[in-house]
Amino acid sequence: MFTYLYTNIILFSIESEGTTVYIGAMDRTFMVSFAPSLWFSKLLAYLSLERLKLVLDIYHALRQWLQRRGNEGMYEILVFETILELKDTEARISKHQQVKFLQENIIAFQDYVWGDGEVFEAYRCTPGIVVDRYQDGDRWNVLISLRETKNAGDITDFRIERTVRNGFTQNKEWFQMEIRHQTRQLKMSIIFPKQRPCKRAVLQERSRHHPTPLGQEHFVTLPDGRQLLTWETEKIQQFEIYTIKWTW
Repeated sequence: MFTYLYTNIILFSIESEGTTVYIGAMDRTFMVSFAPSLWFSKLLAYLSLERLKLVLDIYHALRQWLQRRGNEGMYEILVFETILELKDTEARISKHQQVKFLQENIIAFQDYVWGDGEVFEAYRCTPGIVVDRYQDGDRWNVLISLRETKNAGDITDFRIERTVRNGFTQNKEWFQMEIRHQTRQLKMSIIFPKQRPCKRAVLQERSRHHPTPLGQEHFVTLPDGRQLLTWETEKIQQFEIYTIKWTW
């Protein structure tokens, strides 16, 4: 049996002694029966083993590329920045996501919310309108209607803000980000009140057993006296969870 690639990613499966040809084109398969002819015999003679191997290698490479494209999802995140601003009785969380769409006819975007306290106070997003939210385990899924259609290659900046009440009340607290889409750049920032600065902070990655201490190079003092902690990376694994834990 000979197997090789034809134009437009069409796969032929030819029985050397029979008269049946199986043709697979993307997601459709056709069966064609015909009697052997002179041109068919010449075609088989032209296709040497070396040429067949080359075409097979090309086919496998294309198939792997298509599989990778299929796993990319609806969009990728070029820049993901989030800021946690801690106050006396509440906290403010701001997100900025620069999103590049990878598929056609996308009409919705999804946000994820979790943590202690009242996490949905004063929730706002732009662009888009929140049309649904539901809890799945300890996470809330937020469905945002874009009110327009996005296509592959379109880039949109999403900005989401919300207030958390009674969420950061302990001496030891944490702030967490989960990567559900391909992300190129991630930045996490925490602003501490002037009267309650951070004493110690570490970064915990789910794929690693030991936390990474965040030294003084991650801290700056703002003009108003508040303390800013920043951590960023471009080495991001999909489905990783990054958690900053601190004592204050």
